[in-house]
Amino acid sequence: MATPRVPGPEDERQLELPCGATIDPHDIDLGMREFTCPSCGESHAVVTDVHPPSRFFPESLVTILQETIDTEDDFGDFGTPHLMGVVLEEFPERVVTHDASDDGAVGYSMVWVTDFDSRRLHEIVVELVVELMEHAISHAEDDAAVSEFESQMLEFDVSEFVEQYRRQRDFESEHDRPV
Repeated sequence: MATPRVPGPEDERQLELPCGATIDPHDIDLGMREFTCPSCGESHAVVTDVHPPSRFFPESLVTILQETIDTEDDFGDFGTPHLMGVVLEEFPERVVTHDASDDGAVGYSMVWVTDFDSRRLHEIVVELVVELMEHAISHAEDDAAVSEFESQMLEFDVSEFVEQYRRQRDFESEHDRPV
């Protein structure tokens, strides 16, 4: 018969991934955008609260989102925690979070790890923000603006946008900068 094990501090340092594997949150560095899981062999996207929303969108769109979306939480302006909250709401079984706000050794307060690779997560974030924008514009009293937005969205290709933005940002380089 096995002796029950008393959970120790090392257990608090384990983050269970959507695939069931566990990692130490201290192994996540601030420049990490994804990692290949040694257990399942898949790539998991990694996002921390210190990653700017310009990881997903040009600064000009981030500014518009921050000016138009009111937040009522401790995070302040609309940002990465809000984007990841929308993803988590849509895919609760495919995203895990870790609150590291009491751990000064990691450099971030929150981390999200997904069942998606970083490119697919990027597409999902863009798709969800487009849905938010469509919902917001549907309440506009200007029918011409609504029609214009809807026609632009019919021509908008999420996959192509993500491809071009990621190429422009050069995510694989340490010289990556917001645009």
